[in-house]
Amino acid sequence: MGDSLISLKNVHLTLDGAAGPVKILNGIDLDIGAGESVAILGPSGSGKSTLLSIVGGLEGVSSGQLSFAGRDMTVMDEDELALFRREHVSIVFQSFHLLPTMTAIENVAAPMELAGKADPFPRAEKELAAVGLSERKGHYPSQMSGGEQQRVALARALAMDPELILADEPTGNLDGETGQMIVDLMFGANRDRGATLMLVTHDEKLARLCQRIVRLKDGEIASQEVTDVGRAA
Repeated sequence: MGDSLISLKNVHLTLDGAAGPVKILNGIDLDIGAGESVAILGPSGSGKSTLLSIVGGLEGVSSGQLSFAGRDMTVMDEDELALFRREHVSIVFQSFHLLPTMTAIENVAAPMELAGKADPFPRAEKELAAVGLSERKGHYPSQMSGGEQQRVALARALAMDPELILADEPTGNLDGETGQMIVDLMFGANRDRGATLMLVTHDEKLARLCQRIVRLKDGEIASQEVTDVGRAA
């Protein structure tokens, strides 16, 4: 494991529900190293996706400290968090979140254009080629299969050269073969580009491809385990 990239200290999140306050996360302490791959495992409602959203700056905390590369994220306003996500984080969702009125290459290039990166379309073409979709670059999401859409979403994520990739059940809507391709591409980015990977999943087999498994239960860390992959690293 490299130097700590993400650090959560006694993080709590309580939201207002119809019947009163609902505790979502309850005293999370977690450090993730630069370049590490970590799976967040646990039953539905355990707080996995919420934890991912907090790390990605999409959700605030009720109390506690969250830092990224030594920067305190809990004091950032919405504009600062948006800039932080754009510069450091890419998120791969289960449901793709492609823009339906844009072609594959436009979907990949758009975040780079917004970020002011040089040569967004050549870079988008290169990333689509890396996920095997060069021939589909002019197609719209409605013209592609679920697996192809997820590969476009992953190309869009990787095109930003993120320090951190957050993946929330990225293979949940895919068949086995296509899901394996997405897994290979994500772990390839972790290995070859040095991107830190934080993966939410229900799949024990997928989790064991990561260096560490963090198990959540009722908003708390129930256990942590270094996998065979982590011991070999």
